[in-house]
Amino acid sequence: MRYPAGRRAASSTAWRQLMKVMEVIEPMSTMAPIESLPLDLAGLLAVAAGVGWASGIRLYATLFVVGLAGRLHWVTLPDGLRVLEHPWVLAAAGLMVLVEFLADKLPIVDSAWDSVHSLIRIPAGAALAAMAFGGQGVEWQTAMAIVGGSLAAGAHLAKAGTRLAINLSPEPFSNLVASLGEDSLVLLGLWLMFAHPWLLLAFLSLFVATLVWLLPKLYRLLVGRRPVHR
Repeated sequence: MRYPAGRRAASSTAWRQLMKVMEVIEPMSTMAPIESLPLDLAGLLAVAAGVGWASGIRLYATLFVVGLAGRLHWVTLPDGLRVLEHPWVLAAAGLMVLVEFLADKLPIVDSAWDSVHSLIRIPAGAALAAMAFGGQGVEWQTAMAIVGGSLAAGAHLAKAGTRLAINLSPEPFSNLVASLGEDSLVLLGLWLMFAHPWLLLAFLSLFVATLVWLLPKLYRLLVGRRPVHR
């Protein structure tokens, strides 16, 4: 069946228009999923505060888990933290995770490990929090360094003080339970950091309030009251 020339021209024009539409639609089908879109302000705040807090308890696990999650495309990291996805960084962090996992399960050794890491966890937490806001301006990075460093310091002091108190007991099981509890808490916090940022921020607010109440009690427990000289 033959069509008039005008109808054939119209069909040819319609076909070309359809091809143009398909050229637009095809790249859209390969666009990144919603999870990989840039983080909003609440998400960035949760990441900065979360990595700071977690670094005060498990620095190397934080580096490894966050970097691995980005490497496997489970989450999209802020630009400043994408260095954690590098294979060499992951390898170094993974090795230190194993060392810390073993050291943290042994009484007395865990307190010695915490003492050494007083000089490492706090500045690392501040640096990671600032890196989360890389490209957002030096003002934001400075503010987040203060927040991340403060949370890392609070988490580290709470962890180290609790471990010293536990080590006063001769049995080793409470130390092991506390260490495994810290592992689980850090993993939960890192998951909330990406999945439910507002919940993490609420948890960290509660953590700070609890810390203000707890630290003086830990200090009195460890140091005791000074003797009164008559």
